[in-house]
Amino acid sequence: MTIRNSAAAQAAELRANARRGVWQRLLAALGVRTGRVRRADAVAARWEHGAAGEAETARLVAALESQGWAIRHDLRMPGSRANLDHLLISPCGTAVVVLDSKHWHRGRTTTLVGGRVHCGADDRQDQVDAVARYAARVSRTLDLPGVVVWPLLVVHGSPIAGGRLEARAPGWGGVVHVLGPARLVPTLAAAPKAHDPVRAAAVVARVDRVLLPYVPRPRQVR
Repeated sequence: MTIRNSAAAQAAELRANARRGVWQRLLAALGVRTGRVRRADAVAARWEHGAAGEAETARLVAALESQGWAIRHDLRMPGSRANLDHLLISPCGTAVVVLDSKHWHRGRTTTLVGGRVHCGADDRQDQVDAVARYAARVSRTLDLPGVVVWPLLVVHGSPIAGGRLEARAPGWGGVVHVLGPARLVPTLAAAPKAHDPVRAAAVVARVDRVLLPYVPRPRQVR
């Protein structure tokens, strides 16, 4: 299965834009990197770092399709410029998982400090809050009674203290699960085993109708 990856596309677009024009192409042919190209490459590298985490998550959750999960990647967030990295619909049709991929520093442990998620000394709570906001918006957009939306953050690179964390976010009544990749599929696979193909198909149809593929806007670096 081919996975669309807007982060990788953004990186490629940044690199290409910085090298457009006769002068830029000539310099590139001579092996000269201008300040504009160096800045674009630095930003593109960060996008590519995130894209690697998204691609690895997509590879991992693909195993759930054989268990009846429906999986979508890189969807447009209604009313926002943000995108949803991954969205999963349970086989029983009663749960939708909003899954965000992150790639944090491999040499720093992700922990809860004073109720806030940190990677080493860096406060990353804003990214937990963001996935909770995404889940709330998805829930409102789907507007499906009896369907629970779960926000989940999977962190590549940085080890998670204790293997998993349960974080809180403003305005979100439940928890945001923060997991490492090794815990991701077992956690989802442990969800209720009941299958309701008719109900699940109705949720999938609703998702496909209101959550469209994400089309990134080209970014310019000057």
